[in-house]
Amino acid sequence: MWRFMRNKMEVPAPDQCLPGRAEPMPVPERHFVNARPLAGPYPEGLEQAVFGLGCFWGAERLFWQLPGIWVTAVGYAGGHTPNPTYEEVCSGRTGHTEAVLVVFDPAVISYASLLKAFWEGHDPTQGMRQGNDIGTQYRSAIYTYSEAQRRTAEASRAAYQQQIQAAGYGAITTEIADAPFYFAEDYHQQYLAKNPWGYCGLGGTGVACPTGIGTAAE
Repeated sequence: MWRFMRNKMEVPAPDQCLPGRAEPMPVPERHFVNARPLAGPYPEGLEQAVFGLGCFWGAERLFWQLPGIWVTAVGYAGGHTPNPTYEEVCSGRTGHTEAVLVVFDPAVISYASLLKAFWEGHDPTQGMRQGNDIGTQYRSAIYTYSEAQRRTAEASRAAYQQQIQAAGYGAITTEIADAPFYFAEDYHQQYLAKNPWGYCGLGGTGVACPTGIGTAAE
């Protein structure tokens, strides 16, 4: 029991992780909602962002509904096991968290606006969980693709900490790092579009994030 709980609530070291595989996970050619190429290639001028905010089914739906989003996909990020399976991630032995890849048009929606949706879409103070979903794969995370994204994310975290602390919440536990994104299995992609009555554990704190939070760092 002690070993089980430790694995579920602590991110394992690289030498404790499963070996994974070199082959990427097969995914559908097209996004189930908008029929755009799921794994690319993506049009020139678009940018990518990756967010972890609990169960990725509801998190992906949150982002694909925003204006300026070209395509979304669910997967795993932040760990050490290459191309993991869902069962491996749930074992607590890959170090990954469930994540959403967001491909967006910065001429229509800013990275700061994506951060606003991210902060308001979950409780970033819960550590290795979101609500009743418990384990390292549900931790809050932002994985960046550039130094500009990293600076903006860090500035937004500091600013939102003031907002959420004023509302009575504790310290934000969101990790910010650079990490590869691995696509999840076919059946997870756009799950709530395929299963409209499926489980969605997404829930925010009700604390608003000002639209311009973090924009000074962009």
